[in-house]
Amino acid sequence: MKKTLKVTSKIENLRKVEKLIDELSTEYNISADVYGNILIAALEAANNAILHGNKLDENKSVDIAVEIDEKKLRIKIDDEGNGFDYKNVPDPTAPENIENVNGRGIFLMEKLSDNIVFTRNGATVELEFNIK
Repeated sequence: MKKTLKVTSKIENLRKVEKLIDELSTEYNISADVYGNILIAALEAANNAILHGNKLDENKSVDIAVEIDEKKLRIKIDDEGNGFDYKNVPDPTAPENIENVNGRGIFLMEKLSDNIVFTRNGATVELEFNIK
């Protein structure tokens, strides 16, 4: 099964992403633990796309594609930005970064997903979750 969602780059559109994850969770009877991981990681990825990738430019959009089968859920999030150096993101758990407000999104996505892949110079992120 595949579902897609296209949103403009407004923070309030994260509600639409949350609604999509909620619907998938109900439809596929995803456990509460896995649902929480999917929700937080997907919202972080969409937030990064809106805020950092598209820089809140409402003329730009974020495309979200979800594929789900019996065992895995994959979410691909694309923005229209130039990407970023995803190989050199500061560790938010390092003492010098521990009090920084920003910088935890990628760390969370890496910890909560079962697999994460950045492509298009970081303008696309693919998150994979084992659901069974």
